[in-house]
Amino acid sequence: MPRFISTPPPHDQVAADVCAATELLEVLLGRGQEGASAGPVSPSQLRALLVLERHNGANLRTLSDALGSRNSSVSRLCDRLEAMGLVTREPSPTSRREVQLRLTRRGRAVLGELRQARAREVAAVLVRMDPGAVSALSEGLIAFAAAARAAQEAEGGCDARGGHSVADSA
Repeated sequence: MPRFISTPPPHDQVAADVCAATELLEVLLGRGQEGASAGPVSPSQLRALLVLERHNGANLRTLSDALGSRNSSVSRLCDRLEAMGLVTREPSPTSRREVQLRLTRRGRAVLGELRQARAREVAAVLVRMDPGAVSALSEGLIAFAAAARAAQEAEGGCDARGGHSVADSA
């Protein structure tokens, strides 16, 4: 009986599949965010908190660059985060015209709680999968994250986990 060697799907098809899965994942993660007792945090607020977690003490320009948004939009975003008790603004020790943005203890707790709530939503789906598929998914995601980090480093950008560009719609 002849054996056929399977050819991997073209990158365009895989990209479409990843985007479709991402849309479902966004719904799951959003449900996890809304279910957290800390209360809902908007996607742009969450991205800002993630950047500040990696770059605690960053100035407004650094946060704006990381979020890919205008300083005025990020300033308003920080006003909201400060009013929620998640971020503080402190004078910069190196420049009188700059402020440093820092996560508060509550901001760190909210991130931790959001991560736990989101992980519960994802785990509820993973238990419905075949263990081999879960392993393959894990391996694939680890490889994808490494490739994404390498691409961002080559572009000179950062992300919330590795410290560089995080898209924002603030």
